[in-house]
Amino acid sequence: MAAPATVALAARVVLPPSRRLTAVSPRGLSLPGRRNKRLSLRRSPAGPSPVWISAASSSSVPSTSPDAGSSIGDALGGVEIYSAATGEPVLFRDLWDQNEGMAVVALLRHFGCPCCWELASVLRDTKEKFDSAGVKLIAVGVGSPAKARILGERLPFPLEYLYADPERKAYDLLGLYFGIGRTFFNPASVKVFSRFDSLKEAVKNYTIEATPDDRAGVLQQGGMFVFKGKELIYARKDEGTGDHAPLDDVLNICCKVPVS
Repeated sequence: MAAPATVALAARVVLPPSRRLTAVSPRGLSLPGRRNKRLSLRRSPAGPSPVWISAASSSSVPSTSPDAGSSIGDALGGVEIYSAATGEPVLFRDLWDQNEGMAVVALLRHFGCPCCWELASVLRDTKEKFDSAGVKLIAVGVGSPAKARILGERLPFPLEYLYADPERKAYDLLGLYFGIGRTFFNPASVKVFSRFDSLKEAVKNYTIEATPDDRAGVLQQGGMFVFKGKELIYARKDEGTGDHAPLDDVLNICCKVPVS
């Protein structure tokens, strides 16, 4: 339905050299502009361990220490995004309590991606469970606030929980995948066919007008992250288009971690 139009857009994409992202390694996240510095992701010998989820598997693998998680939270906290509701800039650190508050941060691909409409619809329908657990839901997509409002109004999705990252700053910081191969040819993308009914329902009011004006944005992949305060306790990068984190895993993490 919408796929041919999206593929046509990709054919005109010019890959900017600056957008070659560094993948997450077991040693840490490489931060743009900080060539020789990494946020360490080391095992903690004692105490509750945050988890790093491999994009190839939904099983939880302890790998980060509280200090490392806090460093990631500090770095992300200074990233500026835009509210879909107001169009105004806001910092990540102002979106939830940075001491004990919990937040699920869902980085969608872009607002014109049909698979992201499906993910947004699932998050919307799961929001009541997040609310009951005292967890803040934050959905971010690539594009302008105006593009975000198209998704928010037509899906619909609550605008007060929807944000735009037109320059993909958060995506770069977290090392999310980018490129034609990941977007159109990664084997993980076949998972979307198992959710055809959900996808069909989510795109009833879909419009390609939500696609970002910067067409390179269609090559961005997303990911799912859970924070307790500044501490990163769950992270999963999408391997390909539609390869979303299992919501049951995310909910299990949210329920297992006590909320103050």
